[in-house]
Amino acid sequence: MNLRRLGSLLVTCASALVLLGAPALAAENASATSLSTTNNPMTVFLDARLAPRGIMVTHMRIPVRPGPFTLVYPKWIPGEHGPTGPLNDLALLRISAKGKVLPWRRDKINMYAFHVNVPQGVSRLHVRFHVLLNAPGDTMADANLAIVNWNRDLLYQNDTNSHQVFVNAGILLPPGWQYGTALPIAKSTGNRIDFSQTTLATLVDSPLDMGRYARHIVLWKQGGASQTLDAFADAPQYLAFPKKLIAEYKHVAPEAIAMYGGRHWIHYHSLLTLSNAIGFQGIEHHSSSDDRAPATFMTNPQWQYVAGDLLTHEFSHSWNGKYRRPADLTTPNFQVPMQTDLLWVYEGMNQYLGDLISFRAGIRKPSAYPQYLATLYAAMDNEPGRYRTPLIDLTTAAPYLYQVRGDYPSLRRTAGDFYTEGELMWLDVDTIIRAKTDGKKSLDTFLHLYAGGTSAPNTITYTRGDIEHLLNEVVPYHWHAFFQKYVYSITQHPPNPITRAGWKIVYTNKPNPFMSAASALSHSIPAWYSLGVRLSGGGTIYDVRRGSAAWKAGLAPHMTIEAINGQTFSPAVFSYMMKQAQKKRTPMTLLIHQNGWFNTYVVNYTGGMLYPHLVRIKGKPNMLAAIMKPLTWTPKKSKSAKK
Repeated sequence: MNLRRLGSLLVTCASALVLLGAPALAAENASATSLSTTNNPMTVFLDARLAPRGIMVTHMRIPVRPGPFTLVYPKWIPGEHGPTGPLNDLALLRISAKGKVLPWRRDKINMYAFHVNVPQGVSRLHVRFHVLLNAPGDTMADANLAIVNWNRDLLYQNDTNSHQVFVNAGILLPPGWQYGTALPIAKSTGNRIDFSQTTLATLVDSPLDMGRYARHIVLWKQGGASQTLDAFADAPQYLAFPKKLIAEYKHVAPEAIAMYGGRHWIHYHSLLTLSNAIGFQGIEHHSSSDDRAPATFMTNPQWQYVAGDLLTHEFSHSWNGKYRRPADLTTPNFQVPMQTDLLWVYEGMNQYLGDLISFRAGIRKPSAYPQYLATLYAAMDNEPGRYRTPLIDLTTAAPYLYQVRGDYPSLRRTAGDFYTEGELMWLDVDTIIRAKTDGKKSLDTFLHLYAGGTSAPNTITYTRGDIEHLLNEVVPYHWHAFFQKYVYSITQHPPNPITRAGWKIVYTNKPNPFMSAASALSHSIPAWYSLGVRLSGGGTIYDVRRGSAAWKAGLAPHMTIEAINGQTFSPAVFSYMMKQAQKKRTPMTLLIHQNGWFNTYVVNYTGGMLYPHLVRIKGKPNMLAAIMKPLTWTPKKSKSAKK
């Protein structure tokens, strides 16, 4: 433990004594009257000139009243579904009034709260602090670009409703940098931008990307509405998007609007950073999305093949998640805890819809969806944790599970499961509706009831009962029992819409193209359905599937395969030895290194490499083709198709 002097923060004055004796905060609420009004707003000015060095500086003017006063740093962040406010980002906090520094004290229980005693005659505090942009697993800036999430850059009056806290915000960009955001601009002078007055809720819901190398592409425009792609890259070559890909992204807004039957935004900004220093991420907002991808995401076709739903998933959230939102996930400010049990709708359905839009828009070929679906079903059907843990536990525990790291995720299950299994479940819903109405209705019909119409950004909440009621309006069915089975109960197998859609799943030695692309990008070997391991190209074991041959042999995470049957490990040697084991029906001997020790393990597996695929069922209609068919445009037929 490193003990440091607190210096001037604990000056021996009367106000400090008052602070030291201040009681701990009561339960979070939104009952306080906001002092930041339209006529007397809070101001947030962000000096971002040091962003290339991983630092920004916040300057705030916050309306207050004399006496004990509490400021809070946002804790529960919308879209992140948890208490993820990065308190470690806040440094060098200084609170002053009329040129005099005031002592402050962090609350003993709620670390996100800061108490200050406001002197008589003071109606505004000047708050200044440094924002530290980068931490392990949470990089927000590098030398050429940066991401601004406003919740990281401000404090606000405790117990106020974020929709009733009014803010004037501005930013000073690094010289020569451009920016993108959904925030309306009031004034722009040089590299300083001042935004129109808004509420705290809208400000936090409106990220800003900025960078040295940028591209702004209008993807869709109709009347007074538009969708723009604001892309920022670490180098200009990563902005050389293929014209064909841009054309495909121009189908996204028309397809989504047709699918939902309307829109609830006016100007939407898809904010995209292309950097190998910033982790892969997507966070939804009402009129924008915070999308983060590797540098070659838009120039390497494999990335679009594997993750072409990044932008479409977050775009779909403007309807499903922002406009329509679970009632118990909708909180009045950023301190009140969220309840995440209905993420099987919010995220699970949206995983299906985001993929659906990406295939219908042509970012990924609609004809490829069956092979993609095979990877989804196989992943959930070969996860041992499902035998003990129902989906509802994963959504309820999402604030914890989103942050979990550690071995054997297939046993523990992860937050990603309610996305993947959610897609299977909502595809199942779609196929049930289509089957019961002879194709006259679909999940699109439900979406028109659920989030149709046109409006400015606003939120309408729902409960599980509301979802089931709307589905019954589309087609009467035992929807309550359906969700009770697949969400609230343990199921041996995930929802299976595959047979109803005219397909069946098989496992063969033929590589699945989606798995091959993912393996190439991650430099890994797809041996989960064969040997039963997740394996890097260098031989490191990441996970072992319970009950598999690798599990029975005693293999474990963090082991490294040094040799197979006496030959130095490489992906080529691994592939060869798997074929030999299958041909000769003999086990493989692995030389394993772990923590400085070498041991030999014998793996009795002779089945060869296995990959999931979907194959057609003769005589049954191809429902997946109908589901993936674009609604607003007609794909050109290839030369081979014409022949």
